[in-house]
Amino acid sequence: MGHAARMIPIARKLRAMNNNVFIGAGEEHLSLFRNELPGLNYINFPGFKPRYSRFLPQYLSLLFRMPALLYHIITEHSGIKKIIKQYDIDIVISDNRFGLWNNSVTSVYVTHMPLIPLPHLLRFMERFGVLLHRQIIKKYSLCFIPDLPGELNLSGRLSHGIKLAGNVRYIGLLSRFTDGGPSIDPNPVKFQHNTVILSGPEPQKEILKQKLINLFTDKEPITVMFEGKPQSNDGIMRNGNVIFYSHLPTPLMREIIAESDRIVTRSGYSTLMDLVSLNRTALIIPTPGQTEQEYLAEYLSGKGWFDTISQRELKTGISPCMGNIENLEKINSQSLLLLSETLNELLQKHHNKGQNKKTCK
Repeated sequence: MGHAARMIPIARKLRAMNNNVFIGAGEEHLSLFRNELPGLNYINFPGFKPRYSRFLPQYLSLLFRMPALLYHIITEHSGIKKIIKQYDIDIVISDNRFGLWNNSVTSVYVTHMPLIPLPHLLRFMERFGVLLHRQIIKKYSLCFIPDLPGELNLSGRLSHGIKLAGNVRYIGLLSRFTDGGPSIDPNPVKFQHNTVILSGPEPQKEILKQKLINLFTDKEPITVMFEGKPQSNDGIMRNGNVIFYSHLPTPLMREIIAESDRIVTRSGYSTLMDLVSLNRTALIIPTPGQTEQEYLAEYLSGKGWFDTISQRELKTGISPCMGNIENLEKINSQSLLLLSETLNELLQKHHNKGQNKKTCK
């Protein structure tokens, strides 16, 4: 869901620049886009759904599903050709979908980790993954990395300190909470509530949910729990002092998060971008066996931006978060500038490509 949510500011910006925007995704994600971006064109075009184990690390689960992933890449590469022709598409922007490049249009691949982290014993293999990923990236006209260049960054070694393809651009942090809303007060008046943001794959999502319900049900203050289900019609439910929202519109969710006493969430990259944009720290709990989240939790707690704890250690209470995000104004201003510059470059590249086609004809 985070990969879908971080496309919202790009779609909003392109629409504001007078482009006709189509959204292609599975029904679960289209529910989010219909809520956040009403009036656009929607295409049912599901992505690959990784399944994870209660016991195996993420990289092993994905390894066993590699044949299914390769099949999906082939079928979606064929599918995008039909969509381009049917809807007369000029530019395709896709988030972590390996097969959505096409030589007849300007194509963009979005990823925050050209380097996919592996456990320490297998770290020597990471460079081969970087090389393979670079070959995929080169098939696209451009690659967008939602982060900042230089030392002030969120992704660490996932996108820094490695050789990147020449078509890679840093586009700043992406968050649906920063587009069109009022500026965030650095010292907001906080309501008396905690906030839990659930995300990530099952079954670990449900395991964390149950652990946190056990911790917060009979505790003060009230805890608001976002379940990340925009397609659900469950509405609002309550269990003791825990209030459950399947989904809320961006302005309401933004307000609840910004004014929380304490925030607990996974260390998913898109969630972390949202929190940084709101100048809110949190206790981040990486999905067990998901090396990307484990690395981000270690990296960002080491910078002092967030606190972290493993899911296994989550047994008693939750301490107040002591993290502090530095240089927030610089992060947000540079992010807005990079996004505008990169989208202008994208549109110019598309224009030049169209001019070249006319010349060839």
